Amino acid sequence: MLDKASLKDLLSSLQGVSLSGLDKVSLQDRMDTKYVFSVELLPDLLARLQDAGYKVLDIDGVRAFEYSSMYYDTSDFSFYKRHAAGKLNRYKIRKRNYVNTGTTFFEIKFKNNRGRTIKSRVQLSNEGALQEAKRLMSEQTPFDMDGLHEQLLVHYTRITLVEPGFKERVTIDTNLGYVKEGNGWEVEGLVIAELKQNRTSFSLFAKIMKEHHVRSTSLSKYCLGIARLVQTVKKNNFKPQMLLVNKIQNATTTRPRQ
Repeated sequence: MLDKASLKDLLSSLQGVSLSGLDKVSLQDRMDTKYVFSVELLPDLLARLQDAGYKVLDIDGVRAFEYSSMYYDTSDFSFYKRHAAGKLNRYKIRKRNYVNTGTTFFEIKFKNNRGRTIKSRVQLSNEGALQEAKRLMSEQTPFDMDGLHEQLLVHYTRITLVEPGFKERVTIDTNLGYVKEGNGWEVEGLVIAELKQNRTSFSLFAKIMKEHHVRSTSLSKYCLGIARLVQTVKKNNFKPQMLLVNKIQNATTTRPRQ
């Protein structure tokens, strides 16, 4: 685990940006590129991005935020299976709690057949929130809320960076963990980063990843957790991602401390 004090130290030198400032690059319709690497790469990465003028989201002095997301799926895991089969026009449906601010959103992520990710959401803050969630479901998906079930709780710590020209965002997730019907999995030493752009263009972040021989991957937090914690689903198509995660974990836990 990357403790809060160490993470705070890593982020202290970056220039902060407010939530309203981040809205300049909200990117609800975007191209996403994911990278998976060891937490040991973070100090060099953040130093390079700081020198280039990247800013970090800062809310009342907090720069690393706790997220907790409950993912929904059908009883036979059809969302998971569609992703496992490599099909586009697929959905992720979740209830996300932003722990530090105490706000909760019902969110729908749709990846279309052009590879773009489109996100819709509604805040769950009052008695009518459930009806708002159902309305969003009916407008944005072919599914009925009553046919979905809470399947996996995912929690992690997120850092959000923005490029100086507000053309891209980078999210950096650490301390990833899962809970499924009483079973848990803490994924130590792992970073899942996501580059979010309106369209594919030059990115210093992507350049740094290439320099460190970190390739982009299609890893999904939800699918990774289901593949690990649910024995009845097929997981062959996720074996490369699971092997990569295990390799990073093993290298982190077995390397001697200096």
